[in-house]
Amino acid sequence: MTGLTLLAADGSLSDAELNASGGYTRPPSPLESRVAYAAAHVVPKAHADNTPGRPADIDWDSTLAFRRNVYSWGLGVADAMDTAQRNMGLDAAATRELIARSAEVAREEGGSVVVGVNTDHVLEERISLDEVIDAYKEQLYYTEEQGAGPVLMASRHLARVATDAEDYRRVYREVLSSATTPVVLHWLGTAFDPELAGYFGAEDWQTASAVLLEIIGENPDRVAGVKMSLLNAESEVSVRERLPEHVRMFTGDDFNYVGLIGGDTVGQGESHSDALLGAFAAIAPVASAAIQALDAGDAEAYLRILGPTEELSRQVFAAPTFYYKTGVAFLAWLNGHQPAFQMIGGLHSARSLPHLSRIVELANASLALENPELAQERWHAMLRLNGVDA
Repeated sequence: MTGLTLLAADGSLSDAELNASGGYTRPPSPLESRVAYAAAHVVPKAHADNTPGRPADIDWDSTLAFRRNVYSWGLGVADAMDTAQRNMGLDAAATRELIARSAEVAREEGGSVVVGVNTDHVLEERISLDEVIDAYKEQLYYTEEQGAGPVLMASRHLARVATDAEDYRRVYREVLSSATTPVVLHWLGTAFDPELAGYFGAEDWQTASAVLLEIIGENPDRVAGVKMSLLNAESEVSVRERLPEHVRMFTGDDFNYVGLIGGDTVGQGESHSDALLGAFAAIAPVASAAIQALDAGDAEAYLRILGPTEELSRQVFAAPTFYYKTGVAFLAWLNGHQPAFQMIGGLHSARSLPHLSRIVELANASLALENPELAQERWHAMLRLNGVDA
């Protein structure tokens, strides 16, 4: 193999040895020690008008094939989440079609799918609490009709109109009372969406987490889990230790997932988190191999396999974190899961070439390139297209 050409922020070039793939194998039976969902992205048609403000025109063949690939590695799919560009280009009509199609693929593949439930189909920026409740219920009913598991996402509408913690309790109480199947509650931090500041009625996570736990305590049969995406391991462990026994913690911490998922198995905490991660969509074979190692009781192999990917994930999710979706789609393109490096809303332009170069470097180092020669070919072509001699 020839080397990889890398581009630094100052424009200088360097070479790195191109590693072989990890050679990971798909699990012969379902994963057991952890429940793990990869939060999947959407692939637009390369010839579509993928510019800011235009409706999503999705390449359904590539989008759904990506989900089938995730299932083949024993992972579940979390769909229509922020990874799929909710609130960043995925319009309401495309969201509904994505949920229906993804649920159908899950049934065909025998996989597990959960999908985001939000209020983002309402175009008005400011609505009443009653209208927030109605909007949540409308998406909840549709999700249940499709047979997908609901993830009750944090709502910008609720964040704008809520005046105190009681407003959050009321909205969640009424929405959860309408659920016919237990839901996962999603707490998304401001690094992912600055408009969600003060969610659950407080700026500090200690106070807000108490409100979250009260909501769960008031609705014990309606909550299956909590997904925390605060990029703060301390807050996740604190909430995890206080959850009712039947409620799972799904880590959404793309900075610290190795220790949080490993938990007591690797000497980090008295329990562990399950996973619902955008990072896992980018590294599905590696994530699967690591959980297979946990299934085999081999904590050392788990750390050896998954540990190096955390630096890659931190690069993908670097500030401004809400542009992490660009890195997820970029890795999908490098790994051959979409024909072009395109994103709806023109978001493929949200990261610089040196930023993407660092992703290539770290993906290569952590054996996250599934077909290294293809990744090399595509990356070098991209450099040449941008005037860099590779």
